[in-house]
Amino acid sequence: MHIQTEDLNELEFPELLAEISPFAFSKKIAEKIAGIRPFNIEEAEISLKKVAEYLSSFESGNAIPFNEYEDIEEELKLMLIENYRLDNTSFLKIKSLTEQIARLQKFYPAYEDLFLYLKNDVKDLEFRKEIVDKIDKVFNRFGEVKSDSSPILKALRTDISHARKAIQENFNRTLTALTSTDYLDDIRESIMDDQRVLAVKSAYKKRVPGRVLGVSKTGSITYIQPESVVKHQFKLREDIEEEKKEVDKILRKLTFEISEFQPQLYSYQKYIFDLDLTRAKAKFAEKIGGILPKINRHRTMRLVNAFHPLLLIRNQVEKKKIFPQTLTLTEQNRILCISGPNAGGKSITLKTVGLLQLMIQSGILVPVHPKSEMFFFEKLMTDIGDNQSIENHLSTYSSRLKKMAKIIKEANSKTLLLIDEFGTGSDPELGGSLAESFLEFFYDKKSFSIITTHYTNIKLVIEQLPHATNAAMLFDENSLEPLYKLEVGQAGSSFTFEVAEKNKIPKFIIESAKKKVEHDIVNLDKTIVKLQQEKFEVEKIKTDLAEKRDSTQNKKENLEKLNDQLQQKLFNFQKLYEDEHRKLQFGNKIEAFIDSYVKGKSRKLVVADFVKILEQEKFRKLGADKDETKRMQVVKRKITQQLKKVDVQEKIEETNERLEDKRQKERAIWMKVGQRVRIPGSTSVGTIEKIEKNGKVSVNYGTFKTQISGDELERI
Repeated sequence: MHIQTEDLNELEFPELLAEISPFAFSKKIAEKIAGIRPFNIEEAEISLKKVAEYLSSFESGNAIPFNEYEDIEEELKLMLIENYRLDNTSFLKIKSLTEQIARLQKFYPAYEDLFLYLKNDVKDLEFRKEIVDKIDKVFNRFGEVKSDSSPILKALRTDISHARKAIQENFNRTLTALTSTDYLDDIRESIMDDQRVLAVKSAYKKRVPGRVLGVSKTGSITYIQPESVVKHQFKLREDIEEEKKEVDKILRKLTFEISEFQPQLYSYQKYIFDLDLTRAKAKFAEKIGGILPKINRHRTMRLVNAFHPLLLIRNQVEKKKIFPQTLTLTEQNRILCISGPNAGGKSITLKTVGLLQLMIQSGILVPVHPKSEMFFFEKLMTDIGDNQSIENHLSTYSSRLKKMAKIIKEANSKTLLLIDEFGTGSDPELGGSLAESFLEFFYDKKSFSIITTHYTNIKLVIEQLPHATNAAMLFDENSLEPLYKLEVGQAGSSFTFEVAEKNKIPKFIIESAKKKVEHDIVNLDKTIVKLQQEKFEVEKIKTDLAEKRDSTQNKKENLEKLNDQLQQKLFNFQKLYEDEHRKLQFGNKIEAFIDSYVKGKSRKLVVADFVKILEQEKFRKLGADKDETKRMQVVKRKITQQLKKVDVQEKIEETNERLEDKRQKERAIWMKVGQRVRIPGSTSVGTIEKIEKNGKVSVNYGTFKTQISGDELERI
């Protein structure tokens, strides 16, 4: 996407990126986020899908094993220098990064269906376990070089341990021997140059054999290393120096060995940087409720309940309510003209659309309803706010004209234009006519545009253009408070006199102003206000009725379901009771046979009676099967009746279609010039002046004229 820096600033895109940067682990990625610019559609789609997948890991509980890390960019450069030695910390950073890759390569296959795009990059990385093995061979878990890294180092550290032990033992032995004398000062011993020394009174220093390492400030104490310790101390120093050389040798060798994997480590670093960026975007999406809408290749933008992300964040902090907007732009509806009073949300609507478009084309999820759809533009151009330039001695109007000249030069069918206060800054009549010409130019160029205006002539031109639509920011006529809701399909009033009256401008001044304005314009504004209020009330009633209808339908379905469940339970209980009762009777009969047999009745008679019972049970079983068959027939009849109901419903729909055809034919008869008509639900009555071939009808309301589809009218 081509967009100027000043347009990015007008849409507050840098401020948005500043909200994402803190989520990055690395300072370098935070800086990279600040420089994000829109991609082409292929890159952006892949980025969006990765971010959406990462976001899903927060919600599903399948946490991606990616933690804070330290980058190894510096190490990647230094390891290529011949005979260079990396320090301990560098090796631990390299090991940690490699282990991150191992965990990720192991994680994604277990959730392959959830992370289709995130798995692709990491699976292509060449994991080299040798990197970890080589570092583990040299370093322990505390980041120290192991003694068994080489035989020489092991021997040196053994000697160092023995020397330290000998130093301790000999020093303690000498200290004990001198304690019984008066040679030592009260402090007995001290530390100098990391070595234990005896605190000998200076008067007796020659009586204590050893090496003098220092004297106190007053000269009263001489610090002496006992003679029995001296040779061991020299041996310790030599061994420590040799140890350092051996460690240096080991680490140079390890650096050389690890440098062979520099290409793989470079790819690990690049992947981790990309994953860090994706995670930061996902964390931001989680904060604002961002989702991935449908991305269209055809030119359709449908924003449903779209929020301005920065305003959303601010209002969440301040616990204020925020109002989403819903609008649609297509090739058949390319231009949206928003009118209405000041402070009603027109400019915020413009910025919301622009900022969301920049976000989606930069691979950032947007706070909209999942049913939303968006597509990509090649250019985005804005003219929002006061562009007065003191340095260039340009007035606001001159500055806007200069910007408009640039927009006219570059605008085409793949451009999104966002223009606030369209046509203002000059004489209302002359500025309005110039703005009208701008609008017609953009319309002919097939540019997609969202503009805001107070000019009546612009609103009227929009009504006459087939691929343009008026919209209004709703305003409560009674309280004169903005409702912050965008209503597409009608022009809005500026409520100029009403707002002035609310702000305590004297009534006589307002009445005087009304007389100075053309009568038709005032009446038109009043009519727009009236229509706007009527439409708002109709929409409110329609919404309430729809909610009540849905609620009633849900209750009905729940009651029917509950009734079916109760009937089934009743049937099951009845059947269980009958089965248990039958079993009880059968058991009583068996008990009677046993009693009679015990009392002496012959076996032959008992068996004969038992066979009779078996025959009875056989006939009962056969009867039960017949009853089951009958029950299935009843079920079959019910299903047949339901199918017939479906047929009846289809016939009703066919009848409705025939009635609609009949209404169309009747409309064709009465729809003629001079017929008085109105919009269903409205009290305003007009007269048909002209009927277009495309079905549009020109209606004269007395104070103004408008165009509307004939299907939306009813005759009086």
